[in-house]
Amino acid sequence: MKRVLYMQCDSGVSGDMVVGALLDAGASADGLNEALESLQLEGFSIRVSKKSAGAFVGCDFDVVLEEGYENHDYDMEWLYGSIDEHGHGHEHSHHHNHVLDDEHDHEHRSLEDIRHIIDESGLTQGVKAKAMKVFKVIAQAEAKAHGETPQTVHFHEVGAIDSIVDIVAAAWCLDDLGIDEVIVSPLAEGEGSVRCAHGVLPIPVPAVAAIVEEYGIMLRRAHRKGELVTPTGAAIVAAFGTQEELPEEYRIIATGLGCGKRAYDPPSSLRVTLMECATEHADHSGHAGSLWKLQTEVDDCTGEALGFVLDRLYDEGALEAHFIPVFMKKGRPGYQIEALCLEGRISSLEDVLFEDTTTIGVRRYPVDRTALQREEVVVQTVYGPIRSKRVTLPNGTERTYFEHEAVATISREKGVPYQDVLMAVRGA
Repeated sequence: MKRVLYMQCDSGVSGDMVVGALLDAGASADGLNEALESLQLEGFSIRVSKKSAGAFVGCDFDVVLEEGYENHDYDMEWLYGSIDEHGHGHEHSHHHNHVLDDEHDHEHRSLEDIRHIIDESGLTQGVKAKAMKVFKVIAQAEAKAHGETPQTVHFHEVGAIDSIVDIVAAAWCLDDLGIDEVIVSPLAEGEGSVRCAHGVLPIPVPAVAAIVEEYGIMLRRAHRKGELVTPTGAAIVAAFGTQEELPEEYRIIATGLGCGKRAYDPPSSLRVTLMECATEHADHSGHAGSLWKLQTEVDDCTGEALGFVLDRLYDEGALEAHFIPVFMKKGRPGYQIEALCLEGRISSLEDVLFEDTTTIGVRRYPVDRTALQREEVVVQTVYGPIRSKRVTLPNGTERTYFEHEAVATISREKGVPYQDVLMAVRGA
């Protein structure tokens, strides 16, 4: 079974709404707080509380900024006040905007600045990679909007402390919940104009427009005035969203509701559903449909480095991954790396190969396969329950295979030799 997250963005999406929803669905608030304390950032604390969102109660994730670090993200008068029906701001509002820029020059960070903050933190490698994936999405969008490159563009609102914390927190919560796939509904977006560090901009703002264009994300008119999709929210969807359709069959594990802070009517909120569904979507004939094979060769990576790469590939959704020794140009020994994945995970796995190996090119091929129907079962033994996999052959015969890690865990916890546990499982 795989763990799938369904994000229902019926009233938009923002970074704090995503984090609040994931915490409400079961991500550890204490663990998140400990992870965020490892960031080399000053001037903030976090507050997690319950809050009403219309007729329902959800989770409010609040990055509380100290004096001198505040911004106007939730100041409705500053965001929308003095903007006429043509989307123009009055003169005094432009002055206000200029003052804001002067006060927050220290928050205009580059992608390399943010990479340094992430790298110097105590976050796991998986969370670091997830967070940087979101920032890269934003860097590409901002670069397109300003005619720069991702390396030279400087973030404004997204470079602020609260936005960095929102993105890192979202990455940590997704990792904590063990999410394999993310299904995203069309993003409800508002209309009109909004004020930001670049002045008064039409909705969707250029960064959001660039992200949804690049990643083919569907928008839906909310028929409401206001910015409902923020660049941070759109980037999280672009970085982690893999599908738009729910699976035919699934089991709900938990739900969560994340509350927005801007005073919209009706209130903004994001609902997430954490579910389990079959890893394979096979039909009765046993055909599992098309997958994609990614393949590349390297001749200057160690076995230890490639072992790390395999772990990353599996973390990012590879169904299978391996590397094999090969002889390359001029007789040099090297390794060929291969990974199988669903179409929606191609980009994530290619990012791993480019970031964590020395390759400069990755080939990809569509492949068909036949897979036996399978289900997870629990086998009861004298040492306790053991997770196993039951497969059905075309002739109807069933076979059950134990999970090595489950046997190893029982062996360690009970202090029983591995072979004894293995024989008990086979007997059962």
